[in-house]
Amino acid sequence: MENTVVIGAQWGDEGKAKITDLLAQNADIIIRYQGGCNAGHTVVVDEKTFKFHLIPSGILYKNKLCFIGAGTVIYPDVLEQEIESLKKDNIDLSGLKISPLASITMPYHIDIDGYSEDTAKGAEKIGTTKKGIGPTYTDKISRHGIKVQDLFDEEGLSKKLDLILPLKNKELTHVYGLKPYTKEEITSLCQKYAKIIKPYLCNDWQKIFHEALEQNKSILFEGAQGVMLDVDWGTYPYVTSSNPVAGGACTGSGFGPSVIKEIIGVSKAYITRVGEGPFATELKDETGEKIRNIGHEFGTTTGRPRRTGWFDAVVAKYGALVSGLTSMALTKLDVFDTFDKIKVCTAYKDKRTGEIFDYYPTNVNIHEFLEPVYETHDGWKQDITKIKTYDELPENAKKYIARLEQLMGVKISVISVGPDRDQTIFR
Repeated sequence: MENTVVIGAQWGDEGKAKITDLLAQNADIIIRYQGGCNAGHTVVVDEKTFKFHLIPSGILYKNKLCFIGAGTVIYPDVLEQEIESLKKDNIDLSGLKISPLASITMPYHIDIDGYSEDTAKGAEKIGTTKKGIGPTYTDKISRHGIKVQDLFDEEGLSKKLDLILPLKNKELTHVYGLKPYTKEEITSLCQKYAKIIKPYLCNDWQKIFHEALEQNKSILFEGAQGVMLDVDWGTYPYVTSSNPVAGGACTGSGFGPSVIKEIIGVSKAYITRVGEGPFATELKDETGEKIRNIGHEFGTTTGRPRRTGWFDAVVAKYGALVSGLTSMALTKLDVFDTFDKIKVCTAYKDKRTGEIFDYYPTNVNIHEFLEPVYETHDGWKQDITKIKTYDELPENAKKYIARLEQLMGVKISVISVGPDRDQTIFR
C-alpha cells in the first residue's frame, strides 16, 4: 500500500474509522495527526463495536505501530479510559506510541470550554463537544501550552507553571468567574498524567520515522472531524480548532508532503452535521428523521442527534479541491435501500438575487439566504447490504454513484454497504 491519508470530506462522522481500519490491514504505521477526544471513530468487527476517540483505529491489528502525533491534543483521563476499555477486550497495545510533542488538555481547558459553550446563545453558539479542545489549541498557539514531554521534566514543568498558571488563574476568575487552580494541584495532576502516558511515550520517533522511510514501510495517516470543520477551510467560526484537511497530516505527524501518495476522502451517501453552522441541504422533516434512524445518526462522543440532509455535491467538490483528493470512499449507501427518490444538491441559489453558486461560498453570513438546487434520482428499492462486487449493485445505485463522481470530479474507489468490515466493495 502506498502512503495514504484518510480524511473526512464533509462535516465529520463520515465513517473514516471503518475505511482506516480496512486500509490498516496493509499499513505498517498508522498515525492520528490532529484533533483530540472530541472525535468519535466507530469500527465494527464481527458484529462487535469498538469506539475510538484518540487511539488510531489500526490498533485492532497486531504488529502495527499506532502513533498519536504532535498535532493532537490529549486529555489523559479520557486516554486512560480508552486504553482500559481496549485492555478489557484483550486488544494488544504494545504498538501504541505517543509523540512527546502532542499537547495536553488540562482541567482548566475543559472548564473554559464548558462555560463558553453553555453561556453562548444563538449565533454565538458553536456546538463544541465541551472537551476542552479549543482552549487547548488556543494555549498551544499562544505558547502557554503543556506538551507531553513537559510531564517528564520536573524542573522545566515547574518553571512553565510559574509563568502560565498566574495568567490562567486570572483568566479563570476575572473573565469566567471560575475557580482557580493551585500549582500543587496542577503538578499532582501532571504526575498522574505522566504515569498514564509513560508506557507509550515515544521519544525515539525520529529514528523510527527515518527507518520507516529507508525500509519503504507503508504509512496511513488518520484524520479526525472533516474538511468542512477545518479551522482555516471550514465554515468558520463553526469549526474545530485544528486542520483535518490533508495538509494537516504533514504538520501533525512529522512527515513531509513528499511522503504522501494517496489522499482518500470519506463521504456518506447523504450528509450530516453535529453542532451549529450552515447546512444547506438539512432536512427537518420526516425524511431527515428517516435518514437519522436508519443511519443511526447519533454522535459517538456526545450522543447528540446529528443533523441530516441530502448529499451536497458543492461541499464535496470543495473538499476535493482543498485536500487534493485522489479518490473517494462512499459510506452508508445502504441507508437509501428503501427510498423511492433520492435528491442531490448540485448548486446553491441566492433567494435575494437569483444568483447560482456552483462553488462553495466561504462567507457563512450569506448562507441563510442560500437554498439548494436539487436533481432527483430513482432509488433501487432493494437490500444491498450483502452485495460484494460493484457489478452486483442495482443499476440505479450505480447511476447514483456515477453521478456523484461526475459532480465531484473524483472517482469513488470504495463503497460501504453496511457497518462491518466485510460489507465493503473495492473498485
